[in-house]
Amino acid sequence: MNRKLTAAALAALTAGGLVTAIALTPAATAGQSTPAAAADTANADMLAALGRDLKLSPDQARQRLDREHKAARTESALRGTLGNTFGGAWLDQGANTLTVALTDPAKADQVRALGAVPKTVGRSQAQLDALKGKLDSTSVKAPKSVPGWYVDVNTNAVVVLTKPGKQDAAKAWAAASGVDASAVRYENSSEEPRPLIDVIGGNAYNFGGGSRCSIGFSVNGGFVTAGHCGTTGTQTSNPSGSVGGSSFPGNDYGWVRVAAGNTPRALVNRYPGTVPVAGSTEAAVGASVCRSGSTTGWHCGTIQQKNASVTYQEGTVSGLTRTNACAEPGDSGGSWLAGDQAQGVTSGGSGNCTSGGTFYFQPVNEILQAFGLQLLTSGTTPPTSTTRPTNPTTTTTGNPGNTTWAANTNYATGATVTYAGVSYRCLQGHYSLTGWEPPNVPSLWQRS
Repeated sequence: MNRKLTAAALAALTAGGLVTAIALTPAATAGQSTPAAAADTANADMLAALGRDLKLSPDQARQRLDREHKAARTESALRGTLGNTFGGAWLDQGANTLTVALTDPAKADQVRALGAVPKTVGRSQAQLDALKGKLDSTSVKAPKSVPGWYVDVNTNAVVVLTKPGKQDAAKAWAAASGVDASAVRYENSSEEPRPLIDVIGGNAYNFGGGSRCSIGFSVNGGFVTAGHCGTTGTQTSNPSGSVGGSSFPGNDYGWVRVAAGNTPRALVNRYPGTVPVAGSTEAAVGASVCRSGSTTGWHCGTIQQKNASVTYQEGTVSGLTRTNACAEPGDSGGSWLAGDQAQGVTSGGSGNCTSGGTFYFQPVNEILQAFGLQLLTSGTTPPTSTTRPTNPTTTTTGNPGNTTWAANTNYATGATVTYAGVSYRCLQGHYSLTGWEPPNVPSLWQRS
């Protein structure tokens, strides 16, 4: 069925260059040629991995990636135009239809105009996130029988996972947080999430006297990874460097500042071969996602929910994305991709790559924002700022007089030094390298 938009509606939907009507439903796509935007970035090996784990033919995998690429653009557009009436979005099992929830039925035509299916719900995404926020911030510790909780946009509720027979304890804990009981759904779960840090070998990095995790994504000066893979200042090897910032529990993200001689690349190991990273556009609930890790290699699945909280032995981590793409110890910190778009880094999970299970990743955009990092993408030039000068005496990095700062030294947050007679306070714990003198790295040192 053809639909006509009023001039005002068209202006609202095309603001910011969003002037493409994106058809996602089977009826809307019938008879149309498949655009190649997403397919062009997906090589044969990546399609094969999707086929293996999602039971798809190469053509089905290619078409699915193309639909998911469009769905991500559509969701982003509608999130902006619907504002506080946006209730979340999700793809069906075959990624054929994007459903967009909204609290104002009068705006349903805006959803239909972009080829998605509207669904009127009682709570907006912001309201669901606020409700879950009460569970995240409650001073009452979650009982051991509650392995996690998350926002479920499909049912317009907050779901609290509970061990069978332990629902009363879960309800009492949720009630203590002050969350509206009518907005909470309880679901039995056998999950036993844990950080995936045990090691056996593979493409990885080492830290803390022999432990191993997996590299996430390259950023200017280093790479992002999981927060439980080393506290700030922890030394790493293969590649060598130090943890520039870390948060765990609460969050599960960190980043490693690599030492001179290591060159970050906008690539992810596909086991075998590599795939490029072109950006970090967030994929929709229901979209397929692939994960790379140093223990189990390359595996794919689907995004089930976003904004999930899980309770590890060390404490609760919030803001995770819940999936069924398997992982095992040592995969922690590894990359999650939707097509060529970075999604996050492995946090933990319940299960393994033999029996399956439920697994979580920390969204990458939150990590970049938290530490002020820039994701390296295909086509960009790797930074050279970490390269050690071959003749330091001819550069400006040689230490002047009246200086207590020194290279190759561990500095904790709050430490004070002098450089050329000027006092500086350390903003982030780190291991200093030549070229990182306080005047040169304002993200690490502040004049005091």
